[in-house]
Amino acid sequence: MPTSEEVFTVLKDVYDPEIPVNIVDLGLVYTVDVDGSDVKIVMSLTSQACPEARTIPEVMKRKVREMEGIEGCEIEIVWEPAWTPQLITEAGREILGIED
Repeated sequence: MPTSEEVFTVLKDVYDPEIPVNIVDLGLVYTVDVDGSDVKIVMSLTSQACPEARTIPEVMKRKVREMEGIEGCEIEIVWEPAWTPQLITEAGREILGIED
C-alpha cells in the first residue's frame, strides 16, 4: 500500500491551471490519510469562487486511483482553516517570486 508521503508526491502533479505551482506547494492539501486501499484527502481551494472547484478534485482522484493498491479516494473540501498565501511552501514561493 502507498504511504501518505507517496500520495503527496503524486498530488504534486496536479496544478491549478491559473497558477504555475502544484496544489501541494500551494498549501491546498491539508491531510492525506491512507487506510488500506482507500485514501481520504482534506484540502481547501484558493477561494470559494474557484472556477476549478470541480476539476481539481476530479484530477486528484484520478491520479490517486492510478496508484497501485488504491481503490478509493475521497476528497473533502474545507474552508476552515481558510487558505492563505502563507501556506505556500518555500518551493512554491520561489516559483511565484514571493519573498518572505
